[in-house]
Amino acid sequence: MFVHPDEDTRTDGGFRGERDVLAGYLRDQRITLELKCAGLDAEALARRSVEPSDLSLLGLVRHLAGVEQYWFRQVMAGQDVRRHCRSEAEPAGEFTGAAADPALVADAWATWRVEVAFAERLVTQAPGMDVTGDCGGEPMELREVLVHMIEEYARHNGHADLLRERIDGRVGQ
Repeated sequence: MFVHPDEDTRTDGGFRGERDVLAGYLRDQRITLELKCAGLDAEALARRSVEPSDLSLLGLVRHLAGVEQYWFRQVMAGQDVRRHCRSEAEPAGEFTGAAADPALVADAWATWRVEVAFAERLVTQAPGMDVTGDCGGEPMELREVLVHMIEEYARHNGHADLLRERIDGRVGQ
């Protein structure tokens, strides 16, 4: 087990109301990502799954920081910001640039935490779940973004399960 049940900060349900349900399940998915990466050094976090894939736990952290930034800063808040770790020249930079460098790991986690904090504030301060952002010229409601983010984390946490098992055999939770 990654964490003793008495020390697990995930709630796994018990939420009331649409905002709390969506934000609560997303929070639990975010915590799961942290658990999957806990206790690993830069080399382990940057370890690729299998050739020719660029998938790594560090790549997932960098990718999810970018996903948080895109959906909450760009789509919902309308901010024009430079994307983290990716460019037109390097569209998969989150993964291809994930290297076994402790400074890179620290930066990835710091960036992810900043984006998560922004998203949490945006959700908390939104007047309702029907508030819309602009997704390529189409309106998108906050509730849909939250559902998408839960799906995004759930899928990548499945990847993280397999990556972690390959690194040190830890599975589950």
